[in-house]
Amino acid sequence: MVEKTRRRRNLIGCMVATGLLLVGCADVQPEGVYPDRRQGDPTPYGNVERRGSVFGEGGLGFDTGKKSGGGGGPGGGIGVNSFLWRASLDTVSFMPVNSADPFGGVIITDWHSMAETPQERFKMNVYILGRTLRADGIRVAVFRQVQDNYGSWRDAPVPEQAGNKIEDAILTRARQLRFDTLKE
Repeated sequence: MVEKTRRRRNLIGCMVATGLLLVGCADVQPEGVYPDRRQGDPTPYGNVERRGSVFGEGGLGFDTGKKSGGGGGPGGGIGVNSFLWRASLDTVSFMPVNSADPFGGVIITDWHSMAETPQERFKMNVYILGRTLRADGIRVAVFRQVQDNYGSWRDAPVPEQAGNKIEDAILTRARQLRFDTLKE
């Protein structure tokens, strides 16, 4: 009888702990609202210079025929078009990448301030929508914040065509990568 009571108490304790953990998740923010990880410091990453690719010189081959032995064509090893994926990483390489999922086709950057405007910062989410190299296969969401007089970051409007211009730059780079692969 004592053992049975002890088991019930342990089960109830586990249920209460699980409930408390779930309640603790209620603080998760929806997409489009991002926490301020820098806490007022506009340049915690030091001197960020433009790189050729996030994965270094030559990048990471995803069966485009360039580095691997080849035959999968575009997107052979990942869930999205490999030219768009590589071009997206190359295009946003001046910003710190927070996460990159080649199977889901999502690249999320962290906040980045330019040296010329330290009181303004940007963040991007890049979504690659398929395995084909098409203009409607990529979407970019740009977020902007400005620093107020008290040092706090406030959401601000993004220039109207910012996302489209970045999408165009990614598409141009993807076409260049595809052309370079066909030329070899």
